[in-house]
Amino acid sequence: MTKKNKLIMAVLLLLVCLIAVIPLFAVKGAEFGGSDDAGSQMISEIRGTEYEPWFTPVLETMIGGELPGEVESLIFCLQTGIGVGVLAFFMGRFVERKKWQEKQS
Repeated sequence: MTKKNKLIMAVLLLLVCLIAVIPLFAVKGAEFGGSDDAGSQMISEIRGTEYEPWFTPVLETMIGGELPGEVESLIFCLQTGIGVGVLAFFMGRFVERKKWQEKQS
């Protein structure tokens, strides 16, 4: 990796960190709610009635109640890990394909 590439990577990482941190300090007292809450509130405003979900999630039906927050976080982290694994696999394949093509030519 060249020095120029290292500098670009460092600047991009710094930029990503700033994008994540600046909103927390820029807007004092703001509530960073999820899209589920905002969506159900908007539907309630448009229809004039309370939003009723169409179905109950499968895991909540199986255990007979709402999932604890820790379990939801675990499932979300597993989903994220699987997605990152798939992306990393395909990116690695593309890099290896490029190396093999350069080696053959």
